[in-house]
Amino acid sequence: MTSMRLWSDEIEGMRPEARDAVAQGFAVLAETLGRGGTPPSDPVERAQAQRALYQENFTAVPEGVEREIAGVRCRVFTPEGPARAAYLHFHGGGMVVGAPEMSDLGNRALARAHDVAVVSVDYRLAPEHPFPAGPDDGVAVAAWLLEHGHAEFGSARLLTGGESAGGYMAGAVLLRIRDELHAIDRVLGANLVFGVFDWGRSPSQRGFRPHAGPDLLDPDGIQFFQECYLPGLTDDERRDPGISPAYADLRGLPPLLCSVGSTDHLLDDTLLLAARAAAAGTDVELFVAPDMPHGFMAFPCGITRAWAAITDAWFTRVLAG
Repeated sequence: MTSMRLWSDEIEGMRPEARDAVAQGFAVLAETLGRGGTPPSDPVERAQAQRALYQENFTAVPEGVEREIAGVRCRVFTPEGPARAAYLHFHGGGMVVGAPEMSDLGNRALARAHDVAVVSVDYRLAPEHPFPAGPDDGVAVAAWLLEHGHAEFGSARLLTGGESAGGYMAGAVLLRIRDELHAIDRVLGANLVFGVFDWGRSPSQRGFRPHAGPDLLDPDGIQFFQECYLPGLTDDERRDPGISPAYADLRGLPPLLCSVGSTDHLLDDTLLLAARAAAAGTDVELFVAPDMPHGFMAFPCGITRAWAAITDAWFTRVLAG
């Protein structure tokens, strides 16, 4: 019988440094993202106010090319030569805020390091465009890449991934590539970073976390995102497999890299999805960052460096496969 451990002794030894990094950097990051204060009561006004604040903190880079793909605005980064695959990327923001430019620095680095074409999708946002508008946009871009990727970028192979709501988008689109486009054999893997996979409010989303600590998310904010994206539905209805990937049939999927921090209010979403996918026979690599919040890569320390190295190694492995 083997005891279940979510991180190694090496990672365990890095926890004090990680807690210090979060304590020193959290207030600055929270202020940058507009945490605190009383938001507008109207959902559209609240969403627009949050979008304006996020827009101020985007770091767009000149290498990003604006493209309209399948009628959807995208940011595209290409390697110097033919791409080994196209990485279909989705930004975070609770399905309410955000834009591809949020991830320009990381997407540029990924394109250079692994010779992939990165296509980051500016999918429609709630509350103006609730479910299924965002995933529909993602599937449309995926279908275009499957048909035109080889001629356009030099490869017909796909990867997908994203952070937070982008992790949800990557998971939801991956399942629809399998079930609607019947092209799961063309997808090499999915990089799912602290995604929301249970829209019916997992225990950690409700505030029941195994580790206390500051987090960029809280139950009230999560509920706002849910009500914008899935208005008028009960928690049970939001757990429909077509909405919440954690409740879907997870058989026949390509390798998954699932990453999350232990103080993240979305911790349980990743644990549930990863465990169910592994039980279904999917190759799953799980990285849990102890004492780290949502958006943990914003806090430089040994744990985030270890996560970056594991992510880099995972891309190398799945691209080789």
